[in-house]
Amino acid sequence: MTKGLLFSQMAPPAGWEDDFEDWYDTEHIPARMAIPGFSHALRYRQDAEPWHLACYFIDDMAALDTPEYRSLKSDPSERTARMLANVTGFTRYITDEISDTAPPGTPPDLTGTEHTLFVVAFDVPDGEVAEFEGWYEEEHVPLLMKVPGWLRVRRYRVRPGFDGPSWTHLALHEIADPGVLNAPERAAARDTPRREALASRPWFTSGRWVYRPISIARSTSKGN
Repeated sequence: MTKGLLFSQMAPPAGWEDDFEDWYDTEHIPARMAIPGFSHALRYRQDAEPWHLACYFIDDMAALDTPEYRSLKSDPSERTARMLANVTGFTRYITDEISDTAPPGTPPDLTGTEHTLFVVAFDVPDGEVAEFEGWYEEEHVPLLMKVPGWLRVRRYRVRPGFDGPSWTHLALHEIADPGVLNAPERAAARDTPRREALASRPWFTSGRWVYRPISIARSTSKGN
């Protein structure tokens, strides 16, 4: 079994906010949490578009090939079709997990909603992936995990066939609060020769968002 993440951002039209929230909580997420292989889902928001983010954490990526999931995609409800046809800033990425700083056996929703989510996305050229991966795993993540309040780092590789900007890698950083981003230890983690060499490349300019959790939902499948 391979773990992964379904990552989707969007914003409802003005005046649709209440309907959007109800649709997500009572229809969209519950339908996915009933499918074996889905672990839990976290909803987030920020103050700028795309203000809403949904992260579906998957214990077995084969869940996306099941008849149940395919039916949700090919035959959406009238409400789902209407909502998705009218949202703005829509992105959707299917990703495979590269690494997770949580020790084996840690509950998958370790921090629940008690964190701030700092998301970083990169579009790494094929010929530079090895250098990028080496820096991130060997240096960057270990240094970040020494920063007070840096709770967890999960990294993902994006599969082809996404909706949104051309990102190849996503990193989900769970931190205690937004102030952690200004810690001197974080500045030190960014001030290294290996990072400086990568930061000079045009592609290193990344997507970055800071989200606060709204809610968490856990699997209701008997197969989990």
